[in-house]
Amino acid sequence: MSSEPVPSDPAGSPLLSMSGIVKDFPGVRALDGVDLEVRAGEVHCLLGQNGAGKSTLIKVLSGAHTPDTGEIRWQGRPVTLSTPTAAINQGIATIYQELDLVDGLSVAENIYLGHEVAPGGITRRRAQNAAAGEVLGRLGHTDISPTREVGTLSSARKQIVSMARALSRQARLIVMDEPSAVLAQDEVENLFRVIRELTGQGVAVVYISHRLEEIRAIGDRLTVLKDGRTVATDLPAASTSTSEVVSLMTGRSIEYVFPPRPPKPTTSRPTLLTVDHLSLDDVVRDVSFTVAEGQIVGIAGLVGSGRSELLETLYGARRRTAGAVTFDGRVLPRGRVTSSVRRGMGLAPEERKSQALLLEESVLRNVSLSSLPHFSRFGWMSRRKERHDVTAGLASLQVRPSDPGRPARTLSGGNQQKVVLARWLLGDTRLLLLDEPTRGVDVGARTELYKLIRQIADDGVGVVVVSSDVPEVLGLADHVLVMRDGTAIHQGPADELDETRVLDMILEGTAA
Repeated sequence: MSSEPVPSDPAGSPLLSMSGIVKDFPGVRALDGVDLEVRAGEVHCLLGQNGAGKSTLIKVLSGAHTPDTGEIRWQGRPVTLSTPTAAINQGIATIYQELDLVDGLSVAENIYLGHEVAPGGITRRRAQNAAAGEVLGRLGHTDISPTREVGTLSSARKQIVSMARALSRQARLIVMDEPSAVLAQDEVENLFRVIRELTGQGVAVVYISHRLEEIRAIGDRLTVLKDGRTVATDLPAASTSTSEVVSLMTGRSIEYVFPPRPPKPTTSRPTLLTVDHLSLDDVVRDVSFTVAEGQIVGIAGLVGSGRSELLETLYGARRRTAGAVTFDGRVLPRGRVTSSVRRGMGLAPEERKSQALLLEESVLRNVSLSSLPHFSRFGWMSRRKERHDVTAGLASLQVRPSDPGRPARTLSGGNQQKVVLARWLLGDTRLLLLDEPTRGVDVGARTELYKLIRQIADDGVGVVVVSSDVPEVLGLADHVLVMRDGTAIHQGPADELDETRVLDMILEGTAA
């Protein structure tokens, strides 16, 4: 490929213009008329809370989703980005937070994957390695060998390889989704150096991040999304205040109702869980908190803050590297889910369809999965008791339709989540860990789930809720932890916080 700089438009007209972009999914409008303009040679930063529409927008731009209405203009001409290949052929490349490199292949093979240097249909490895070295040199990384197996590289160097792959496709616009999430500070500074070199050559960058200090350091302009709409654009990245950004990102209309909190107990409730200086490699660092019987503890934080990994470590799905977890008076062994479940701990994971449910199996089988010993005597299963208890559990949670023989995949998102909860409540669960319990759930079902979670706590079960939705955490929880970069930077009563203060802590990284 040529290493000549990409010329920018001297007139300053947009390289990319997206106007009135609408995208509907069953039961939800993810984008509701989004506008975005990006100029050649600029870093355009895209901000918004989780669920604001950022991910859907970049999937439209990358060709992974087709908009229902709206127009995309590229270099002044209307285009249809119907597939990822169509977007790449136009010169639009996307680097997702979860890098899609292929371990086992070399750096050069990853850079030219799908468009190999193969005149006459025969891959010329020497020429391909040389071309890969040229692209890496353009990024200032001649130290990365084109022949090295990509799986042996650090996260920062893998990111450079992803950028090199984009440039090998003659990309004029590169979308970077949370590129610094797995990088150390010195690696972030090197990333910024590479971005500045690219924009100096006329390449445009759409930079998605929640870290305002990064936005101010690298960005030229800001666009803010909220609830699938563009609420501000063309803001100067360096001088827009945190308070203004937070104000733009919040102020949503609350369309669901949280159940009232019970009065604070006059006497202390028995402690169920004690987390003492817990660490998991560099993902979770020195986190301590307690959960009492009947208490809901909420954990607020962005994707990559360590919140989900914290739940998985408590549950035993990950092996903690330091600290102790004491549940019901006993220290739990590291990395043993069976011990946690046996003592009464349950986890409803973020990805319920892939991690919690057997979609092709019946609702009955999904609910009874963790309680089979309760229905067994002398090695024989009592199917009658299994069906009776599961049916009663489904009725108490108002799962609709209530047919226990129905395949789990045929239920709505809210009812699938109720099935996961029913599984744990069928047993003797004393502590329930909920990771994004209302993701993919419609507004009406959300209100039902909120009432259900509060009812579970009122029955004496301890609950830990992780959510990207700050109002959800504040509306449900009695006590709140705010996490950033693996650390709990604040914890205290939920009624002493508001959405603006929590977002301010998350964005700035300083405790209130």
